[in-house]
Amino acid sequence: MKRCCKLRVTGVALLFALSCIPIPLHAANWLPFGPDGGDARSIVADPHDRTHLYLGTLTGWIYESRNGGAEWKRLAWVGKRNDLALDSIVVDNSNSKHILVGAWVLGSSAGGLYISNDGGVNWESHADMRGQSIRALEAAPSDPKILVAGTLKGVYRSADGGDHWQLISPEGSQEIHEVESIAIDPANPQIIYAGTWHLPWRTTDGGANWTSIKQGIIEDSDVFSIIVDPKDSNTVFASACSGIYKSQNGGEKFQKVQGIPSTARRTRVLMQDPQNLNIVFAGTTEGLYRTGDSGGAWQRTTGPEVIVNDVYVDPANTNRVLLATDRGGVLASNDGGYSFSPSNNGFSARQITSYIGDATQPAMIYVGVVNDKAWGGVFVSDSGGLSWSQKSSGLNGQDVFSLAQASDGTVLAGTGHGIYRLQGELWNRVTNVSLREAEAVQPAAQPAAEGSEKKVATPTRHRGKARTVAAKKTTEAPPAHVFDANVNAIARVGDTLYAATSEGLLRSVTAGESWKLMAGPEKDDWNFVASAKSWVLAATLRSAVLSSDGGHEWSPVTLPGMVTQLAAIAVDDSGGLWVGGREGIFVSQDRGATWQSLKNLAIRDVNSLFYDEPSQRMLITANSQNTIAFAVHLPDRAVRYWNTGWSLRLVRPVGDHLVGATLFDGIVVQPRMVDSSEVATQGATTGGR
Repeated sequence: MKRCCKLRVTGVALLFALSCIPIPLHAANWLPFGPDGGDARSIVADPHDRTHLYLGTLTGWIYESRNGGAEWKRLAWVGKRNDLALDSIVVDNSNSKHILVGAWVLGSSAGGLYISNDGGVNWESHADMRGQSIRALEAAPSDPKILVAGTLKGVYRSADGGDHWQLISPEGSQEIHEVESIAIDPANPQIIYAGTWHLPWRTTDGGANWTSIKQGIIEDSDVFSIIVDPKDSNTVFASACSGIYKSQNGGEKFQKVQGIPSTARRTRVLMQDPQNLNIVFAGTTEGLYRTGDSGGAWQRTTGPEVIVNDVYVDPANTNRVLLATDRGGVLASNDGGYSFSPSNNGFSARQITSYIGDATQPAMIYVGVVNDKAWGGVFVSDSGGLSWSQKSSGLNGQDVFSLAQASDGTVLAGTGHGIYRLQGELWNRVTNVSLREAEAVQPAAQPAAEGSEKKVATPTRHRGKARTVAAKKTTEAPPAHVFDANVNAIARVGDTLYAATSEGLLRSVTAGESWKLMAGPEKDDWNFVASAKSWVLAATLRSAVLSSDGGHEWSPVTLPGMVTQLAAIAVDDSGGLWVGGREGIFVSQDRGATWQSLKNLAIRDVNSLFYDEPSQRMLITANSQNTIAFAVHLPDRAVRYWNTGWSLRLVRPVGDHLVGATLFDGIVVQPRMVDSSEVATQGATTGGR
């Protein structure tokens, strides 16, 4: 799944390539470069130019393609929030510059209607529908001025192209609410179908009266999609969690369509071939099904791992079929829907959680993603982030929480189910993990005598001074079970690796081939581990331990009292401790005895701290609407900042440039030409987009 890029470079040529990117001097936004793919929700075409497509996402972004979906580019961030699901896009048939988008928010009743009058470049929230969770939006085929929206509160209708809206289902109805799907009769816009989370309804008089049309449908079925045959309005298809149904009398009675297995009956979308109406596509949570005889027989044409959210069939060339899918982004077919391949060039909605740069190849970087199963795992770039290829064979669809590189160059991935090592093109799971408490680690120059007790500093759960306990010598036993813990972070000091896991703090001196539970730190759910030179700092959400000798001895760290929960940690090469959380950043130069905030850096809700040792700077990012990346130069504590234009999860150096991982939109790369927002300051504050 490799994205080709005209700026593809390797090694030192990265800096030249970035310098050649044509960026206006006043531009602040960093440039997105993938990895391609992620969650795609909806696809719709400009009615006057079928090669001009719009793509809705789960993060408020709308994309466009000018070549039928072969390539995509970001068009606009609708609503300026990253939790808007854009499932419904309507392009005005009489004026393609006029576009409406219905949005909703996962796990919330929020959402809204957004309108653009310039082809999707700029958007405004419509006051009449502000806050509405809009699950469906359709324009009448016979009159584009008539629009119908399905929301959690009911059915709304506009007769003037979306300028004004009126609730047409009974207000406060106990039946017609949580409307998931809408269909309008192709000849008579007064006939409207509404599919709810509990069966379908129909009105024949524009909403004055409604009739339940549940005959033949299993009770309490969520109705995800309804379509009306454009040439025979008596033929109606409806998809529900209980299967697909067909009516041949305008919804008076439905009959269940056979041929789709029960496991795939959550059919999210139905779509007819506009040139051959007997061909119907059913996008399910277990792949795409196709029928050529109006539902008589069905054939699955994708793998069962494909979750289909929308289907688009090119009306001018019905061999061209596009799917909007979870995790896999856009899939394209050129043979009428019998076979598909990814078509995600320019589309990226990846959730990146981890990053590692190769120690010997400056332009080679790896990122780990979550929530993408077989479509995700690890991606690698040999061009400093300008192009990417998936490298996930052997990970078995695991979420990747951490990445690291051993001293011999081996790349390791910490997942939700253990540790993996990259061997060539294949990831191999590490099975040699002992969770039996190991002997305390002793400096190599001072071996302990046979049978003697070893003294190690062991942290208490309380924020106080270290206490020393004797760790008895134990005989290591083979692993009692497969190591299946969350591996949240991995750090390295020399030849030794440390892993913060949900089953304790682990140590490896074999380039990650084998791991042992460390004596000293408590067997706890460790969330973080960071290192610099011989310093190692490890932490849970509310406690921390520190080693100054590469992990031989550990002492508890008293955390700053004002921090309620840790979100990020780092240690610099002089032993300075850095912690971040909702309350901001705090630094200690005396192993946690005292803490100070940075007076020249006002930032809250910190999500990442990274010590860039070659440049002697701490790189910092934060959550929420913050789009500023900060760097604190340690020798003089001078602060530098960049307005990236993106909400970032982390930022890392590549050569003399920076690369950022966004919360939901993949990797962004710092342009060579930056604007005047990049300055040294003594009073930098956060910003937002």
